[in-house]
Amino acid sequence: MRIPGPGGFSSTRFPSTPCRAVILALLALAPGHAVADEVKVWATGAYSFSDELGGFRITGASGIGTKDDPLVITEELNSATPVTLTIRTTKPIQTFGKAGEFANGIMYMRLEVLNNSGQAWIEFQFELQEILDQPSVFGDGLSFDQRNKTPDNIWSSNFADFDRDFEPYDRLLFKNGKVDPLKTASFEFLMTDYTPRWTFYLVQDPRIPTG
Repeated sequence: MRIPGPGGFSSTRFPSTPCRAVILALLALAPGHAVADEVKVWATGAYSFSDELGGFRITGASGIGTKDDPLVITEELNSATPVTLTIRTTKPIQTFGKAGEFANGIMYMRLEVLNNSGQAWIEFQFELQEILDQPSVFGDGLSFDQRNKTPDNIWSSNFADFDRDFEPYDRLLFKNGKVDPLKTASFEFLMTDYTPRWTFYLVQDPRIPTG
């Protein structure tokens, strides 16, 4: 049985770490509130999105996670190395509950990713993890809509094709395309979690030419 989670947050931007009490104490001591600029959380719908693990910057978030009103996250990646988006529920978990009021395990996503790495990306891979740095296996219920064998909701502005892998990882690879430096690529997909957790992760891995 799950214990009711934290109350909903506003859709404004606010500083956060895994323990907000710690960051608030640091802010009281930091000259000019310097710490506040290091970690940001964006809350929208029933979820919050954080760039706290570093390597990129979230610049916006909106939507509730339905097909008509997807969760839209805008980001800036400053290198061509993997980065991890931390996702937390901010409202009670209820599988198949009303989007925006509950974390219901159905998350239509659109990511708008600015390539500020200085190198062209020729592929882009996403990986879901329920436990940081550990593969998401079939039994955890988290996937890129694994039950749907012929998905029609996976799309990118810059890549023509995609592959999905579910064992032993939950990965979605966009290929046959290119994102030049200082250009923005859009990615759309559906994430499903039939045993929702309070926290999970989305690893983003831009690929550059080798050799």
